Amino acid sequence: MKLNYLIFLLSFSFCSAQNLVKNPSFEEFKFCPENNSQFNNNVISWSLPNKGTSDYYNTCSTFLNDKNPHGYQNPQHGNGYAGIVVYYENMRNTLKDYREYIQGELKDTLIKDKRYVVKIRISLADKANFTINELALVLTNQAISSSKDSYIDINNITIDSFTYKKVNFKYKPFYHIKDRWMTLEKEFVASGFEKFLCFGNFNSDLKTEKLKIDKHLFPIESYYYIDNISIEPVSLYTFQLEKTYTFKNVLFDFDKAELLDDSIEELDKLYQHLEENKTLNITIYGHTDNVGLDSRNKELSEQRAEAVSNYLISKGLNPERIKWFGFGADAPITTNDTEENRAKNRRVEFKLTEK
Repeated sequence: MKLNYLIFLLSFSFCSAQNLVKNPSFEEFKFCPENNSQFNNNVISWSLPNKGTSDYYNTCSTFLNDKNPHGYQNPQHGNGYAGIVVYYENMRNTLKDYREYIQGELKDTLIKDKRYVVKIRISLADKANFTINELALVLTNQAISSSKDSYIDINNITIDSFTYKKVNFKYKPFYHIKDRWMTLEKEFVASGFEKFLCFGNFNSDLKTEKLKIDKHLFPIESYYYIDNISIEPVSLYTFQLEKTYTFKNVLFDFDKAELLDDSIEELDKLYQHLEENKTLNITIYGHTDNVGLDSRNKELSEQRAEAVSNYLISKGLNPERIKWFGFGADAPITTNDTEENRAKNRRVEFKLTEK
């Protein structure tokens, strides 16, 4: 049975359904590439930030195989991937600091002070002569547009009101793997302006740490394939879709349906989770023990489920995304023969579903 998971762990598991990068593995394109330099004006939601000539590869093309001067690689995900020059050695000095990048767009601007994780899959090309040990993702408030084909000096961008955040990936010894894909991964805290992303080597030739590993005659460069880029929110909980969970701290006074103050923190976190995952709906279930009249237990369970729902709606949740039900004492999770067991049966639950 295939299970769908929403992952919200602090450091090592993440929700794959919430990738904020548009066209993250370059599957959407206008025409099948049949030559070099066919990334720009072709791959949907992606562009080039300078005059470099980044490449696009797709299994629809014969160019992917023996015609590729950089060597062969299978896509890491799907059918498409990109390729960029991150260092170029030119003996005649006619292409000093030549660089290629790829620039994409996010589905939404990142939320200020929220933690995200970025993952980028790379593979050094078979015929690369050099490997380097530092690449970077630059997140910006607007697209970069340089009239040069040299490296982008991110500190000297002259666009009005330009703002950026740089996420560095530095690896010792070097990013040298050719026979498979490796994942660059790092967490960062958003500043609240990030809408575009740009990936490549933002160092000059002089500041690029490189290692010569091969002696191919041409081209004399460091060249990497790129695939499956993701930026996803990091949060504190793990939830499985279609599974019912019991609130741990949603509390009420005896025979009352007003939320106690201790309930707010857990509900606020759940609301934030729902805001970050707009494709989710939630259902709230109220339950009681078997003490008292059945009619009153049914009424009380409905009122408590409604109180939770109304709180989430008051925070800003669209009412169309939430439903609530009360079951009284009809759905116990244990017997009602002790006070401890009755306390377990007095509960409010929730379940998350995809729209």
